[in-house]
Amino acid sequence: MKLPILGASLFVYLILISSSLVAQVPGVIIAHSPASSGQYIGSPSICILSNGDYLASHDFFGPKSTEHTSAVSQVYLSKNKGKSWVKISQIQGQFWSKLVEIRGKLYIMGTNKHHGNTIIRNSIDGGYTWSEPIDGQHGLLLEGEYHCAPMPFLEHRGRLWRAMEDAMGPIKKWGKRYGTFMMSMPIEADPMQASSWTKTNVLRYDSTYIDNHFGAWIEGNAVVDQQGQVWNILRVDNKSTMDEYAAMVKISEDGKESSFDTKTGFIGFPGGAKKFTIRYDAKTKKYWTISNIIPDEVKVKNLGKNPASFRNTLALCFSTDLKNWQVKQVIFQHLDEIKHGFQYVDWQFQGKHIVLACRTAYDDEEGGAHNNHDANYLTFYRIKRFRK
Repeated sequence: MKLPILGASLFVYLILISSSLVAQVPGVIIAHSPASSGQYIGSPSICILSNGDYLASHDFFGPKSTEHTSAVSQVYLSKNKGKSWVKISQIQGQFWSKLVEIRGKLYIMGTNKHHGNTIIRNSIDGGYTWSEPIDGQHGLLLEGEYHCAPMPFLEHRGRLWRAMEDAMGPIKKWGKRYGTFMMSMPIEADPMQASSWTKTNVLRYDSTYIDNHFGAWIEGNAVVDQQGQVWNILRVDNKSTMDEYAAMVKISEDGKESSFDTKTGFIGFPGGAKKFTIRYDAKTKKYWTISNIIPDEVKVKNLGKNPASFRNTLALCFSTDLKNWQVKQVIFQHLDEIKHGFQYVDWQFQGKHIVLACRTAYDDEEGGAHNNHDANYLTFYRIKRFRK
């Protein structure tokens, strides 16, 4: 897969490193948390409300955060289509979370902390105040240790679908502790009621996958293919190669069973070692994602390294069948992969455009991010006329 690094397209925002040039952060800055704070910006989420307002959110992780006890998320509002943002709320006990509007009502779903309970809150005032998930009737959906990211919700055949991970596997290490499953509920049900939701069986980590090179599957996407089959498409950890993969887990129509074919379930996926979001566009009849690809030239120079560590190139990609993916265009790129990253993008279609929120590691007055993973910015960007 040969990628155009120096494209002339207006979509490309290529930032060159130069001693005489101090590059500005690409996009609109929503929030900034310098590396010295010990609180890094994670879990970007964006939601376009039915009234036209934009909401964005993020959480804090890192050594000086409270992610392991009671995580903190912040919510921001834009009334001018992303040109400027204002913080409107801070939520105590909210982590790895996705903003979503369901039948005209606003919710945020995630966990209460790193490996915490699965929870959902609602807001009746546009995100200024939020409910408390005190019990199974008020947003406490699953008690235990769970993992997720701001992953998309899918509406299909009268049900709402959302992928999650169980973090209660027998080996208490990153990757090995995670098992994948899907949650779903009737679209007319109350999302705040635990009884509304059905969950599939949990598919546990299996070290024998990919010829014993399987490290993890996490951060799944609920997606329906052209034949109406629901899939959970997950990020895959495989450190044995610079080529990247995703996993396709099949979900039964009633939302009760997850199954995986080890022979056909792993697919090549540009940026598959990092979090990605997949959405379907009816006009092009294509599936789209924004992911951290690794250009071929970079792969060759970095053989033997972990592909998950390369987050400095962000690209728009598409597929017609969910199994074969192509790179459409590089959106952001920085030549330094150590302290610069554009990652964990959450995005939505808006007419001819795509709007996105990005966890960005970039230069600031204090010397930039701690590394490409420990982001110091939440940024907003609009990809204009993405179909062209």
